[in-house]
Amino acid sequence: MADVLNSASDVAPKVGTDDLDLKFLPADLVGQCRNLIESYHDVHGYACLPDMLWRARLGPFIERHHEFRQRLRKASTTRSAKKSNQGFVEIATAILSLEILTSNFAGWSALYPEAGAKALTVLKRQAGASPTPLMDFYLYPPKYISSAAISKLTPPRTNPAVEPDWYRTKPELAGERLALSYVNGILLQSDDAMARPHRR
Repeated sequence: MADVLNSASDVAPKVGTDDLDLKFLPADLVGQCRNLIESYHDVHGYACLPDMLWRARLGPFIERHHEFRQRLRKASTTRSAKKSNQGFVEIATAILSLEILTSNFAGWSALYPEAGAKALTVLKRQAGASPTPLMDFYLYPPKYISSAAISKLTPPRTNPAVEPDWYRTKPELAGERLALSYVNGILLQSDDAMARPHRR
């Protein structure tokens, strides 16, 4: 687990955010990210989570911020496997939430512009490193896009008959519009299937 902190060569310049307060992260986004991460590791195991954070070169970022350092210390030193897993899930959940806001995945930062701006300030990466390593890991596994994972990260539903204003005023969000349409299609099919009476 100490390997998570041993990527000193990847340390980005400090940006004065050592006393990071993650309360600005939208609760609904955090809940959906946690659900996605736990669903993945319930199937694949939690032992790979610390190694995944290290391979994503997130050690310097975690070490630079007091709140992440505290969570890492607790997760790394507890004798309880359950508490350790929860600690690493909390770290991954917060970082994935920051990445989604920074990238405006599915229009989340358009829904929460202040949180998106703060996330962009916090989540500064070294040039050449992936700006969204956890999104790459959980949402875009090799060779396919995980529609199940993407459907877990749909923003709160709005009236589908009304197109949100930000799509009309910001053409660069066309990709997010397509992603939301795709996800909403999945959710509507799921709702229809659940509404149908079961035949015996």
